[in-house]
Parts: sequence; C-alpha cells; structure tokens
Amino acid sequence: MNTRIFKITTLAVAAMMLAGCGASAEASSDEPADLTGGTAADALRLGYFANVTHAPALVGVHEGILADELEGTELTTQIFNAGPAAIEALSAGAIDATYIGPNPSINSYIQSAGESVRIVAGVTSGGAQLVVRDGIDSPDDLAGTTLATPQLGNTQDVALRSWLADEGYETDTTGGGDVHITPTENAQTLTLFQEGDLDGAWLPEPWASRLILEGGAHVLVDEADLWEDGAFPTTVLLVNADFLAEHPETVAELVAANDEAITWIEANAEDASAAINAQLEVDAGKPLADDVLARALENVTFSVNPHAETFETLVANGLEAGTQKDGSIEGLFDLRLLNTLLSDSDRETVSAAGLGEDGS
Repeated sequence: MNTRIFKITTLAVAAMMLAGCGASAEASSDEPADLTGGTAADALRLGYFANVTHAPALVGVHEGILADELEGTELTTQIFNAGPAAIEALSAGAIDATYIGPNPSINSYIQSAGESVRIVAGVTSGGAQLVVRDGIDSPDDLAGTTLATPQLGNTQDVALRSWLADEGYETDTTGGGDVHITPTENAQTLTLFQEGDLDGAWLPEPWASRLILEGGAHVLVDEADLWEDGAFPTTVLLVNADFLAEHPETVAELVAANDEAITWIEANAEDASAAINAQLEVDAGKPLADDVLARALENVTFSVNPHAETFETLVANGLEAGTQKDGSIEGLFDLRLLNTLLSDSDRETVSAAGLGEDGS
C-alpha cells in the first residue's frame, strides 16, 4: 500500500475512534421521552451532506422550508463529508440533529448504550453503488485492488466490507486484506480515480454518477439489488436524544420540514433539480453537471419511512465488517412525532419494527 493511502486510512481510523468515544452508559433508559412537555428551542444546529442523497435538506435550506417551519428558532447548518464526522459533532454537542446514514446512527446508539440519539424520520432510500474501472467485470477481478469509501464505518463503507466478505474476500480497517479499502473524502476519490490511483469506490449519489460520467467508471454492484424490493435506507434524520426530550416541539417542526421538503421535490421535479444544484453550489463550491444530477436523481427515492425493518441486517453487516461493537438497537427509533404528522394528514403511518416508539 502506498504512503498516501496509508495516511488517509490512518486518519480515518482515528476519526472513527473519536466518533465512537461518546458516553457509554451501562444501560439505556427504559422510559421513552415525554413528548408532551419541554420548550421550543431558541436555536437548532443541523448537519447534512452536500450529496443528492441529502436532497430534502438541500431543498429545505434553499427553498426556506426549514426556516419557515422553525419560525422562532434560529437555524444554523454545518456540512459534513460522511456520517462518522457528523456523529462526532453530535456527540460533542456541536450540532443538535443531522441528516445521516443508518450505520453511523447505529454505531452512536450502541456506543452510548442507547443514550445518545434517536432516529425520528426517514429521508432517502437507494442511491449507492460500487463503481469500478475498465477491466473489472466481476467480483473475481477485485483481488488486490484498492477501493474507496467516504469514511471508515460510514454506511457505504460497511456495505462494501460486508459485500466483499460475502464474496469470500478478507479486509481489515487498516487497508490490508485481499482488497484494500481506503476511506477517502468524496471529491478526492474522484480525483484519485481519474488519476488511476484507485480501482473503484462504493459511493452515494452524486459521487457514483460523477465517477461514471466524469471518470469513465461503470457499475459493478447497485446496492438496491442486494435488498428486497430494492428498498434500503441511505439517509435518516437523527436527533440528539436529550434535545428531543427537552424540545419535542422543535423536533416536530424539523420532522414536518423534512416531510414538506420531500413533498415539494415530488411535486416540483424540474424546479427541484435547480434548487438542489443551487444549494450544492453554495455548500460544495460548484453545481453538478446536468447529466450527473439527472442520473443521480434516477437512483434515489425520497420518503419519510426510515425502513426500520432493515436495521437488524445493517447491524449484522457492521459486525461482519468489523466497524462496530455488538449491542442492542432496541429504542433507536422514535417515530411518534412523524406518525402524528402522518395521521393528522390521513396518511399511512410507519413502523419502528419493534426497535423503538412509533405510537402503536
């Protein structure tokens, strides 16, 4: 392994260790948060990524949906590259809530013995692929290759490691094994792939589409093919558990804004692309090419359903990948505010799959 990749991997290991060093209580509280009391928060600090898989956040900011729903609460935002970094900020008290992938959410919950966070809504399903260079046409061609993921322990990193294990490959969290995995910031992944220093990457949108359309990659694995009916969570809305207990009214407004942003995207397909790209230009420095954005949006579905029924499998995948500790995720979900919103508008409620509160 070259020195550059070793340094990237070492930094990723350190970042994951920091992200997992939150309080580790002996047992989680058996009592769900009382959502009838509390006060409205003066401020809400919200994290999200400059990814198409976080489009409801991008649209919510650009169209003023978040600010309107949170009227009276000051909204500030922070942009992250991947989940473990967002979890580190959430654990450190730098943010109150974040759009994030499921595996870092699981990690935080298990590390804290259920004290740290709650998933309050779904956001996105789909939109993650393993894309590779010419000459790699089957899993058998991957031996000795170097593949990237956004960050050690993030949702795509776990998916890649678990899939490789199922294909008979050994990997480790320091970049060794039969296939070398080097967690790398997404923009750098594109550059390294274009320069021939990476053989491929398991990435969320729009980065999978960018490697294909700007780097000449092709799809080896679409993660949707690995799940029943192609439904798997890519992004959820995660809230600090104490913030939820203290400010349920504000969290309810955040959940409503997420729902409204998803509804707006569905009702305004052409305008949504422009809004997403405009906010990406603000957050990432430049917009996406039209063909990249169009391909990326074809691969994602936006929904407030977090697909809680998949999370036990995600836990098993994280254990297989060696990126998380064993532990219970019972109580990870609190979907009561979401289901109240859905019921009040005569829509079907969603299930916590026995992994928390859903009002049933």
